[in-house]
Amino acid sequence: MKEYKYVLFDLDGTLTDPAVGITTSVAYALKKFGIEVNDITTLNHFIGPPLLDTFMEDYGFSKEKAQTAIDYYRERFRVKGLYENVVYDGVPEMLEKLKKGGKEIILATSKPEPFAREILRHFGLDKYFLFIAGSNFDGTRTAKAEVIEYALESAGVSDKTAAVMVGDRKHDIIGAQKTGLDSIGVLYGYGSKEEISGADATHIAETVEDIVKLIMG
Repeated sequence: MKEYKYVLFDLDGTLTDPAVGITTSVAYALKKFGIEVNDITTLNHFIGPPLLDTFMEDYGFSKEKAQTAIDYYRERFRVKGLYENVVYDGVPEMLEKLKKGGKEIILATSKPEPFAREILRHFGLDKYFLFIAGSNFDGTRTAKAEVIEYALESAGVSDKTAAVMVGDRKHDIIGAQKTGLDSIGVLYGYGSKEEISGADATHIAETVEDIVKLIMG
């Protein structure tokens, strides 16, 4: 197992379970277009990928219409959805162990950076992070590879062989590959084992504890 100094984490589905906040806010946005969602769990696939892509791919929205949907989504999310979120069991302990073990911890999420900062602050997790990287409200820097590059540059990381990306969806694994990083795909989030394996994750972690074992040995 390679020795990693920098550990980049995805947020949704990796550190926290944001299902209620995200799916309820998506349903709120869709209702503005006359689309009723009776079972919000059918919207779980919105967790992880950039919202713009999912609105366009799943509902056939144009880019402009998808951006309007995101604006509606944020009306609810910034007020309530942010906090309809749960930290996965063992995550604070994992971050504590990694930090005490000399690892530099960085967040790399496609969620808008101000939202990500507020979520980590709200749950008392921000103290563990060297840098918190996310997307922009204007729709730029949403692709995971772009976020990872921005995170590495902002944190002053030049040796990519010393960094690993941890996430629960194929977008995290593919983003890591595009930027030359190893990856750890987690199975307790919203990506299936087939999705993670199919994206060729460098390592697979079934539990939060497995992440510590993979990184710390």
